[in-house]
This record gives sequence, C-alpha cells and structure tokens, in this order.
Amino acid sequence: MSTIELTADNFNEVISGNDFVIIDFRAEWCGPCRKFGPVFERVSDKHEGAVFAKVDTEAQRELAQAFEITSIPTLMIVREQIAIFRQAGALPGAGLDDLIDQARSLDMEEVRASSTTADKNQ
Repeated sequence: MSTIELTADNFNEVISGNDFVIIDFRAEWCGPCRKFGPVFERVSDKHEGAVFAKVDTEAQRELAQAFEITSIPTLMIVREQIAIFRQAGALPGAGLDDLIDQARSLDMEEVRASSTTADKNQ
C-alpha cells in the first residue's frame, strides 16, 4: 500500500475514518527523513489494514505545531483515534515492523480506560 499525504484539510477525515494510522512527520530537506522514507514505503506494503501517511512539516506547519513536532523524522501511531505512540528518529524496517506488531497487540479497552483515568487526574 502506498503512503498518503496528510494535510490540515484531510487529517480529521483520515484519522476518524481509519482504525490504524502510522504517520511520518518529515521534511524534504531532512537527511534522516530522506533515508527513512523508503523504509516507511517498504514497510507499508507489508501491513494490510494500516494507513501509512506522511506530513510535510514545511507545508503543513499547523499540523506540526498542533502535535508539537520539534524534531524530524517523528513517527506517530494512532489507533482508534488515540495516539498510542510518538517518537522522534528513524527506525530500521525490522524495528518499524516490530513496533507495528506491538501497537496492534495493545488492548485498546485498557488504553481507553487508562486515558480516561489520566484525564480525570488532571
């Protein structure tokens, strides 16, 4: 599956319309981003049911600011409209595969319960 471009215009639609979204926050001028891009594309071909998306932080500054992206590349995984993972830095293909497998195995009922408890305590 090829990756899609996320923009301010389609972000909410993509996130709300898909249960598993993997986002690469990147920029063309970024060397590590250019190296990670082909890895991200290759891994996207192996994971059916997941949407792989890229955000160009230069063109989509409001999205980068909304998610407080200060370092690129930054990888984010959103499952059932909940951001369950976020980390700056590129991963090798095997590492990204493993991360996706771990994210798929999470008990989302437990994640939602934990999120609700954290919200009440703030």
